Amino acid sequence: MNPHAKFMTLMSLTLGTTITITSNHWAMAWAGLEINTIAIIPMISKSHHPRAIEATVKYFLVQAAASASILFSSLINAWTSGQWDITQLTNPTSCLLLTAAIAIKLGLAPFHFWFPEVLQGSPLITALLLSTVMKFPPITILLLTSNSLNPTLLTLMAITSMALGGWMGLNQTQIRKILAFSSISHLGWMTIIMIYTPKLTLLAFILYTLLTSAIFLSLNSSHITKLSTLMTSWTKAPLLNATLMLTLLSLAGLPPFIGFLPKWLILQELTKQEMTPTALAAALLSLLSLFFYLRLTYASSITLPPNSTNQMKHWHTNKNIPTLIATSASLSILLLPLSPLILPTA
Repeated sequence: MNPHAKFMTLMSLTLGTTITITSNHWAMAWAGLEINTIAIIPMISKSHHPRAIEATVKYFLVQAAASASILFSSLINAWTSGQWDITQLTNPTSCLLLTAAIAIKLGLAPFHFWFPEVLQGSPLITALLLSTVMKFPPITILLLTSNSLNPTLLTLMAITSMALGGWMGLNQTQIRKILAFSSISHLGWMTIIMIYTPKLTLLAFILYTLLTSAIFLSLNSSHITKLSTLMTSWTKAPLLNATLMLTLLSLAGLPPFIGFLPKWLILQELTKQEMTPTALAAALLSLLSLFFYLRLTYASSITLPPNSTNQMKHWHTNKNIPTLIATSASLSILLLPLSPLILPTA
C-alpha cells in the first residue's frame, strides 16, 4: 500500500475511534463508526486476492447493515424521547435493536458468522486491527448504554458466544480462524459482566488487546498462518517461538499469567451477583477454548524431532526480536504480579 494511503487510513481509524468513544450524540457516534468502516476496507482488500475481495464485500455488507440498525435505533429513541443522548436510551424497541446491531458489529453469537471469514481473508496486521481497534467503539457504546440493556439477553448471547467460540475453534487448522473464534469467546466474557461491572469489561478488553497484539505481531514476524508452518517455526526463531507459546497460554487464561486475571475477576463478580450457575457454565465452556490453545502451544514448541511434518524446516536466523513484540509479550506473560495494583480500579 502507498505510504500516503496507509497514513490516511491509520489517521481515519484514529479519528473514527476517537469520535465514537468521546461523543454523547447518536449522530456523532454513528459517523465515527462509518469513518472506521470506510478506513479499514482498503486494508482488507489491499492484497487483491479473491479471498481478500470476498472478505471485503462480506465486511462491508455486514457493517453497513449494523450501522443502519444503529441509526434506526437512535431515530426511534429520539422520536419517542425527544433527545439524542446516548446514555438516555429509554425505548424498549431501540434497546433491542441496538443490542442486535452492536452484536453484529462485534461478532457476538448468533451474529458471529462473518468474523472468521473476514479475518481469514485479511493480512495478519489487518486481522489484528479487526480484532482489537475495530471492537473498541462498539464496546464503548455498549458500556454507555449498559444501564438500559436487557441483562437476560446479554447473558444469553454471552454464553452462546463462549460455547460457539470454543466449539467451532476445535477443528480449525488456520491460525487466523482459531484466533477469530478465540475473539468471539472472549467477547462473551466481556459481555456477560457488562451490566454489573462495566469497568471490569474495559479491563478484560485492554488485557485481551495486549495479549492478542503480542500473538499477531509474533505470527507476522515469523510469517505463520497455519498449524503446519507453526510446527516448524521453532527452527527459525526459537526464542520468539517459546515466547509465543507462553503468550498463548496466557490468552488461554492459565493462572500463572495475566490472562487469568479477567476471568478470575469475572467469575468472582458473577458469584457476588448470585449467578453461580452462569459462572459455572462460563468456567466449563472456557475448557473448550483451552483445548485449541493447548493445541497451538503443542504445535509451536512441543513438536520436536523426530516427529515428522510435511513442511520444509526453516534456517535458524539471528535476527533480533522487535522491541514492540518483546515488550507486549513480556507484559502478557509477567503482568500478573501487578494485579493488586489493578484490582482497586476494577
